[in-house]
Amino acid sequence: MKLILSSSNLMQGGRQSVIRQPLTQKSNVELINSLRSNFLAWQQIESANTNGNGQSNGSRPPASSWTHQGEDGLYIPAIDFSQPGLAEERDQYDITVKLFYLPGIPASRRCAHTREAIDLVLKELHVKSIDLLIVSFPGILFDADDDSEEEDSEASNGEPDDFDSMVQTWHVLESLHEQGMIAQLGVAEFGSERLARFLPHTKVKPSVDQINLKDCCVVPKSLILYAKQEQIQLLTHNDCNDILPVGTTRELLGPTEKGAGILASSPDADDGIKGDVEPQWVVKYTAVVKDRGVVENKGYFALADVGTCVKDQS
Repeated sequence: MKLILSSSNLMQGGRQSVIRQPLTQKSNVELINSLRSNFLAWQQIESANTNGNGQSNGSRPPASSWTHQGEDGLYIPAIDFSQPGLAEERDQYDITVKLFYLPGIPASRRCAHTREAIDLVLKELHVKSIDLLIVSFPGILFDADDDSEEEDSEASNGEPDDFDSMVQTWHVLESLHEQGMIAQLGVAEFGSERLARFLPHTKVKPSVDQINLKDCCVVPKSLILYAKQEQIQLLTHNDCNDILPVGTTRELLGPTEKGAGILASSPDADDGIKGDVEPQWVVKYTAVVKDRGVVENKGYFALADVGTCVKDQS
């Protein structure tokens, strides 16, 4: 069974103040807190509606009351894509999306994963295209000290992302670019050596390279020169290499006080969905009003696979 997790718009209701984090710290705090906050908000609303007095009694409502079983998976929480998207006309926005391919997930799934993630963002924002898609491949670490890249075998469960799979994935992205769904493509954690090896295999070269700098101050000169030569814009980020680990996902969806109560408490329990959870991808999207530089809409979607034995959660 597919579980589709969503954060809703982080810019509504002052929620961004809850998830603020140090800009210099590599973290997935924003992702986890925003998902947990959205789950809790929906549970509280459902609890208040059930009580009939507009107030929550603090008890957790059944998952079936605030989630939605669609043809493509279980939406957590339920999403109403008929609600208004962006407030102004599409051409007033820059929409940037970052897609995280997760460690341990076969590269053969990425074609489907890319379309799933992009389709959710398009439906959420009520648009037909995005301006920039940045893809983050698992197990690649950028070393700002010597402009080299290394494969993080531990982060990739012993199977670092190989070069051929990255090229094959890029060809999928190029097809979406040709269809007009994505205006520009970008990569993350590529140094000058990997870029030089990668570009000859592309028809649409990346217009952006997003890197994490340990000291957030110095960009290697070799990368600056190569990026300038190839007209690639350098951006920085503070995202985790493995943004949604299995343990974190189980805690987020589990039956504990901080969990959403979606997954069963044990293999033999009847209080949720049974099976091993396997996060597949995470996507982050941001819509900025061009003339004001204001972030109007920002959020996350994530997808996880889990066992298919479902019990009544009432």
